[in-house]
Amino acid sequence: MAIVLSLLSALAYGVSDFLGGIFSKRSSPWQIAVVGQSSSGVISLVAALVVGGSPTGRDLLFGALAGVGGGFGVAFLYRGLSTARMGVVAPVSAIGSALIPVAVGLLTGDRPSPWVLVGVVCAFPAIALISRVTDDDPTHRGGVLDGVLAGAGFGLLFVSFGQTGDEAGLFPLAVAQVASVLAVVATAVVLRQAWVPRDRAAWSAVAMGPLGVTAQGAFLYATHHGLLSVVSVISSLYPASTVLLAAVLLREKIQGWQGMGLVLAALAVALVAAG
Repeated sequence: MAIVLSLLSALAYGVSDFLGGIFSKRSSPWQIAVVGQSSSGVISLVAALVVGGSPTGRDLLFGALAGVGGGFGVAFLYRGLSTARMGVVAPVSAIGSALIPVAVGLLTGDRPSPWVLVGVVCAFPAIALISRVTDDDPTHRGGVLDGVLAGAGFGLLFVSFGQTGDEAGLFPLAVAQVASVLAVVATAVVLRQAWVPRDRAAWSAVAMGPLGVTAQGAFLYATHHGLLSVVSVISSLYPASTVLLAAVLLREKIQGWQGMGLVLAALAVALVAAG
């Protein structure tokens, strides 16, 4: 069950990120993030009330932390997707979102198998290959940085959701969505970016609400049925659908070394999951 939920989370994340990248090329990525996260927030709140649950203060606190990480991650992911190639930004963010939960697990007493350790080691050259560019185009390099920042945010989201209890229902998710909107707004204010939606293109991101709730809700339940380190790396396969959609619909070309990096990244994720 945990693997199925994790794969559903990865698929929903990938499609949502692709749409976020498309919308962010037509409007401000900060406005897209605010609208998309707000849409998810409304849906998740309704779902939480329907499903019910008995969350503790600890559950809600970790839900808020997850939202801070998710909002931070989404904001920089969309900024990267709006200026750089999707085949660069999305995979780099995935490596961070997979490695951070594994690192937290190690620090808190997890004893992974040798296969997991090999997978972690494989992830580092994967990052180098995926991130490599042949020119001095600042948009590509900025996209790599945005991917790293997004991965750090998603890593915090995954780790925080993994700390919530089974009886909390979807209330941590609802709190996370509200916190994520506040995190996007705060980041935009610090960077002096316009975040108030003012055009029709920005409101297109309302369609991303159901995908966001599906992605995070599936991940939240997956952590209740499986190990965080396994669930997080399976969910981090989300760039596969993003890159595939970008290649098919946007005609983005995947360079040879980036292809090798993607293969190595997939191997790293598979080894961690298998361990």
